[in-house]
Amino acid sequence: MYMKTRIKQVKFDFNEEQQRLYNEFSRSLQRHIRMAKTQQFLLTEDFDNALKYYLENGISLQEALERLNPEQLGGFYNHPAVGWYPLDNAAIIYPLSMRFGTVPMFRLSVYLKENVVPEILQIALDFTIKRFPSFATTLKKGFFWHYLDSTKRRFTVEPEKIIPLRSLRIATTGAQSFRVAYYNNRISVEMCHVLTDGSGGLVFLKTLAGEYLKLLGHRITYSDNVWNIEEAPQIAETSNEFAKSELKEGTSGFMNNSAAQMSGRISPLRPVQVIHFEMDSNRLLAKAREKNTTVTSYIVSLMTMAARYACEETKGEIKIQVPVNMRKFNQSPTIRNYSMYFTVDTPLDKATSVEDILPDVTRQVKEKSCKEEMDRMMSTTVKLVQSLKYVPLNIKRPVTRIVYGFLGDNVNTTFMSNLGVIKLPEDMMEYVEKFDFVLGPSDICRASCSLVTYEAVSVLCITKITADPCFEERLLQLLQQDGMQVSVKGSDIYES
Repeated sequence: MYMKTRIKQVKFDFNEEQQRLYNEFSRSLQRHIRMAKTQQFLLTEDFDNALKYYLENGISLQEALERLNPEQLGGFYNHPAVGWYPLDNAAIIYPLSMRFGTVPMFRLSVYLKENVVPEILQIALDFTIKRFPSFATTLKKGFFWHYLDSTKRRFTVEPEKIIPLRSLRIATTGAQSFRVAYYNNRISVEMCHVLTDGSGGLVFLKTLAGEYLKLLGHRITYSDNVWNIEEAPQIAETSNEFAKSELKEGTSGFMNNSAAQMSGRISPLRPVQVIHFEMDSNRLLAKAREKNTTVTSYIVSLMTMAARYACEETKGEIKIQVPVNMRKFNQSPTIRNYSMYFTVDTPLDKATSVEDILPDVTRQVKEKSCKEEMDRMMSTTVKLVQSLKYVPLNIKRPVTRIVYGFLGDNVNTTFMSNLGVIKLPEDMMEYVEKFDFVLGPSDICRASCSLVTYEAVSVLCITKITADPCFEERLLQLLQQDGMQVSVKGSDIYES
């Protein structure tokens, strides 16, 4: 009865043989969906919309039904939600610092060479989510800790809104814990660190994009970071790698003094602007090597001087927090958080020029990001979590905010996260133009930066919470003075 109603609504003009094929398809779809009627209706509508798109674009019914084979849903929409995941050690702090059940976000985007077809992207997400069970979750509050509770629902793709990185209210029962959006040729995923870090988010985005391209009829080869959605999820993919770390003697201090902050009125609208600096990746690397440093150290040095220019304070330090992907030290397939952080400190009176500070910035990045230092910091994180293990959550919240004071925005001037060079299977590369990576807005730091490279394009994104243009203008000037050709893109000021 349900499918007959849907057939009348869609108004497919099938002959007898086509109707038989469609009815078989419909019965198979019903067998794979056992959900609330509203959710079942929406999922069925997804398949009807995709089928309509295929037929209108000259694809035969038989081929369309093969691409939309309900068996690709697996048992995700049929089985009850019974699993749950304790938060990893890095994720624990975020729900403890939530305001009204919201969390800050980060955003990863892939730009294709053709505009996105929303109907097909929705099916790609319907198929892909079963491969990422730790993402199909809702944040819940336990007696001692928050945890991720599985939820079975239709996860939605949505058209791009005016303002990116709107905070998700993930504490609402059954809420979607991530966002997938599209605009022209761009597919974006917005997530928070309760779920994953940038590396884990990239695996999800690339797998989703690969499935989308496959549904368009392209042959896509799977790899370590473009997963085959027909394979069962592996336990190691959702492991808490912090729990496996060896506890070392001594501690690596997290507490830090307040940092000098850039000037500029903080906007009530977050973010107030997102700017993209696009550069030739080969020229950027060559420039860093010319200065006997790394791309990360080079960009941090430029950011330090740009922040100094935008800062009216006369005492203190410019402090830039930089994450380190621990997977480069310890190979792991986990898509949970597996990153630590260090801070590059430059006294205001020492920030005189890029040439003056670059050697010390290079030294700090090398020394503070080494495996031994990161292992010590990870060991300290584990010890701190263990010390609060049996403290009730209502008491733990204020205690943890003090213990993890290093995560407070006031101890950093800005942030710089470099996701490095993105790799794709060769047969997927021809459909992809570039990637970008945007950090969510902070409470205090006026501007935050993130960098990602794909093929010949490096994109440095600046997320702002002030309309004051001093930081990005000086950063652009410094890049241009070094001979870098920069294409400036992004949004206008969002606030009126």
